[in-house]
Amino acid sequence: MNPLMARLMPYPFEKLKQLTANITPANLPEVAWSIGEPKHAAPEFLSPVLNQNLGGFSQYPATNGLPALREAISQWCQRRFHLPDNSLTADKNVLPVTGTREALFSVVQALFDASSAKRDVWMPNPFYQIYEGATYLAGGEPRYLPCLAETGYLPDFSGLTDADWDNCQMLFLCTPGNPSGQPLSLEQLQHLIRKAINHDVLLISDECYSELYRDEANPPPGLLQAAAAMGHTDYRNCLVFHSLSKRSNLPGLRSGFVAGDAQLIAEFLRYRTYHGCAMPIPHQQVSIAAWQDEHHVAANRALYNQKYQALHDILSDKMPVRIPEASFYLWPNLERDDTEIACEWLEKANIRVLPGQYLCRTIDGVTPGYGHVRIALVAELDACIDAAERLRRLL
Repeated sequence: MNPLMARLMPYPFEKLKQLTANITPANLPEVAWSIGEPKHAAPEFLSPVLNQNLGGFSQYPATNGLPALREAISQWCQRRFHLPDNSLTADKNVLPVTGTREALFSVVQALFDASSAKRDVWMPNPFYQIYEGATYLAGGEPRYLPCLAETGYLPDFSGLTDADWDNCQMLFLCTPGNPSGQPLSLEQLQHLIRKAINHDVLLISDECYSELYRDEANPPPGLLQAAAAMGHTDYRNCLVFHSLSKRSNLPGLRSGFVAGDAQLIAEFLRYRTYHGCAMPIPHQQVSIAAWQDEHHVAANRALYNQKYQALHDILSDKMPVRIPEASFYLWPNLERDDTEIACEWLEKANIRVLPGQYLCRTIDGVTPGYGHVRIALVAELDACIDAAERLRRLL
């Protein structure tokens, strides 16, 4: 067995299952606010696309995907992030992946240089645990950057020295953040790009929540957008990861993409050719249609915005309800043991939430998620309102 496997930590939902194993939930319909699995209906216009392309299941798909899919992704990136024409080409800068979870993991296995003296892989704290597991299995060392209320729930990059940057090989960004929903600004992203170029650091930007924003006039910026705005149109040292799971309510399709630095994309494609993770052709055809349509995405945002407003109206005088700029999470600080809160809400209201400390590591005595719970507003509107009213009575 790979000895590095021993470094893997239990996954948050495994820990939650153990925490609540002996709790009898209240005799009420369960509201699952713990897992970020979208429950809105998949777009209806995609069903005929899938049915018309069922014959594609009889073919082996190419690892780099259909040219039409890469072109649809390239065009979407150019529209969404205001990229110069032909700067992000379908042939060199885009690679479809079978969901960003596996791609975020495998990109570290493909691109981390275990022979280098630079061992650090930086990540936010709290974080998506795939970042940590990928780092351990590639032979790297995680460095956790705390995301605290006083820094706007974003890492404080200003405190990092040049010596720190010289020890860093990869930096995971999550923008908008999981669980805070806070995006990095264009200026913050450009600062990181300059540092990455000067210190030869690979920026891995997980942007899977980028399309679930509150203000239609102000979508959050992305890493490629920041690079293009500063004239960095070869996107060197920059990779972004996007998914249809949240944007289009298609978590089971396992469809996303990675885009950016052409040399890194070529190396990642070479790895994936051996990895055996090509997307089925019917899934690619559905993905093309999804990336080419924005109406269903705007309707999806509107549903989440209704839920945020409803919870704010019902609960804001009982607990902190900070509506984030993007994502579908709430991240309230209830200022007491979050594992006790998760057990209490399940036992008394049959509401499942994830303790904030399960998304973190304790560094220098500080656990950034302690006292917080992550509420994933993925249930339908009526269920969310019902759960909020239960919480109001409980609180």
